[in-house]
Amino acid sequence: MRSTILTALLVALALTAIPVRAASSDVTPSEQQALDALEAKANQAKPREQCFLYAKVMHQMTQLSLRLYAAGNVTKATSLLKQIQRLSHKVHLSVSENDKRLKNAEILLSRTTFQLTELLHSSDYRDRPLIKQTIADVNQAQNAALMEVFSK
Repeated sequence: MRSTILTALLVALALTAIPVRAASSDVTPSEQQALDALEAKANQAKPREQCFLYAKVMHQMTQLSLRLYAAGNVTKATSLLKQIQRLSHKVHLSVSENDKRLKNAEILLSRTTFQLTELLHSSDYRDRPLIKQTIADVNQAQNAALMEVFSK
């Protein structure tokens, strides 16, 4: 009787420990849902607010990509970098003189560039071309936002 309870307890512990370990180095569904929801909000937002919302999505994707690289999940991290490149083009196109939080967007883009540069220094040489291109794309979006801030 006692050995049966002990065995059942060990099996239950093993079954709960395996999914926790597998999920720790992966993107949690809630993180991905939050990013998707924020991107959908940015797509549907007024033109005045799009630049800031896209910059916010890019910043959060960069932070998640850094965590994934640190956890060794390079495939998902590079996928996020490609999404950041796509969004940086949207930021560049959405910059306008009547943006509501343009300076805040520029600050977020600056922080994103800084974090990507830190990732570049700690990454494997095979991943560096993608990271360099992502930095260049984010820099273009940041420069467009900065030029619009100073043209006012």
